[in-house]
Amino acid sequence: MLRKLPGDYTRDIVSTAPDSLVFRPTVVKTPAVFTIAVISFRATVGLFRMVWRHPLACLAVLAPIALGALCGWRVALVAVVATVSAPAGWRLAEPVSFTAWIGLRLRAWWRWMWNYRRHWQPVMAVSGLAKHIGGREYLPRLLKVTCTPTADVVAVKMLSGQSVTDWQDRTDNLAHGFTGYECRVVSAKPGRVTLVFPRRDVLASPIPALPITGDVQVSAVPVGVREDGSAYLLKLHGTHVLVAGATGAGKGSWLWSAIRGLLPAQHAGLVEIWALDPKLMELSYGRALFGDRYAADPGACADLLEAAVKVMQERAGRFAGVQRNHTPTVDDPFILVVVDEVAFLTAYQTDRKCRERITAALATLTTQGRAVGVGVLAALQDPRKEILSIRNLFPDKIALRLDEPAQVDLVLGDGARDRGALADQISPNPATGAGIGYVRLEASPEPVRVRAAYVSDSDIRAMVAEYAGTGEAR
Repeated sequence: MLRKLPGDYTRDIVSTAPDSLVFRPTVVKTPAVFTIAVISFRATVGLFRMVWRHPLACLAVLAPIALGALCGWRVALVAVVATVSAPAGWRLAEPVSFTAWIGLRLRAWWRWMWNYRRHWQPVMAVSGLAKHIGGREYLPRLLKVTCTPTADVVAVKMLSGQSVTDWQDRTDNLAHGFTGYECRVVSAKPGRVTLVFPRRDVLASPIPALPITGDVQVSAVPVGVREDGSAYLLKLHGTHVLVAGATGAGKGSWLWSAIRGLLPAQHAGLVEIWALDPKLMELSYGRALFGDRYAADPGACADLLEAAVKVMQERAGRFAGVQRNHTPTVDDPFILVVVDEVAFLTAYQTDRKCRERITAALATLTTQGRAVGVGVLAALQDPRKEILSIRNLFPDKIALRLDEPAQVDLVLGDGARDRGALADQISPNPATGAGIGYVRLEASPEPVRVRAAYVSDSDIRAMVAEYAGTGEAR
């Protein structure tokens, strides 16, 4: 669509009053030579820009024409057939490399031309991201479209004065306008945003338990798959992680995937896993993996947490003035305290003294533990502050399926849902939604969509058969 020029809106005003005054702007006719010069300049710049942005597409069109003019149509036809046959053979022989080098680029060009460029002006205008000033329409600039195997990534230059929040508030408009089922806005750099439009959901199907490779990993362990299809490593050493989700959201998948990833390191003596299981339904199935560091009774849970605090304080005394960061060793292993349904211990516990002991111990561990190699991985259903007062002491948070939109920001922080963390829209069907969550790390405010692998009962039995006894105190 052409831009409106000054005076166009005034020209279109119609009054039915016979004696009304009609104001028209003064029209100055530009000499034809200047008009031709401007049009020629714009056409030349546009041509160079098209060649610069799409060299392969331009070459594919111009090369056969030039070859036919110079060498005849037969030579051009043979060259075209050979050129088409070579990529087809490449596609059949090496589909992965063909997709990476050719397929995704062709898809990006097609999506840019047919979907985004064609609909850019109306979508920007209807969604309110275009501005009209002085009779002119100003549009954000579509910079580049890149395709990954699972999503379209659109780089945009915002209008001067716009903020990332303006775009985050219109993700639904953008998703429907560009025929996507979802849109997420990522702040790229000052003045620019990146729009991510997933084309297909890699996380729609359950992920089987990841294989135990035997590699000793402590700082971060593989727990599942990201939305782009790559493996996701959950950082455990040097942080604390809170997993929040409604009943049946898949919290157990995150807990067991983390435990599963740490088993080789526990076998090597570099990790100790301490388990608190007040429900007696989740961690008890693999109780033999934790040795004598397992508790279910509230009193025993308080004792185990206070024992972890003592270890933490003893290490802090030895490390003071000597080292600032913890390195896992056999003498000072990384201790991961896993708490299933922490709200039962901190809010629903009827014994006030026991509840206060547990809350105090957890607060101490989450404020002082990560520097000396003591981490907490806790899961809960209700993310309200009155249920878990120390919620903000967990640097890294994971929001699984939640009941209300407001709960998303309670877990991940203000504005997380506007940035695309739609945890309240995750399917309640276990086959399609269990284990899916949005991860927000301390170092990045942008939520990442991940699905944790499902560790079945048979997987846990196999883990117990191979690694039982390695968690005993040395």
